[in-house]
Amino acid sequence: MVKANIISFAAAVMVLAGGNAALAQSRPDTMRMSCAASAELVQRSGAIVMNSGPLVFDRYVVSQGFCAKEETTVPVWVPAADNRQCFVGWICQRQSWGAGPP
Repeated sequence: MVKANIISFAAAVMVLAGGNAALAQSRPDTMRMSCAASAELVQRSGAIVMNSGPLVFDRYVVSQGFCAKEETTVPVWVPAADNRQCFVGWICQRQSWGAGPP
């Protein structure tokens, strides 16, 4: 009986550990990739979240079609392993329709 409980417990631990591994997967990191590889990944994916520094990440897109209708695209350059200012695509940003009230 004790042996069966130990085996059940061990199986439960393995299942939980496997689930946490999926949560711990990291995003692609532009600083560990060449500029060309980073830009190609955005082109191939259409839209992708990538790290571009310690605790820095964003969603990069290839066109306006990957943004919400109230958003516009803004070109973005990120650090890459071989280029400190690598153009990878665009980010989506809310359109500002004016400065607002004074």
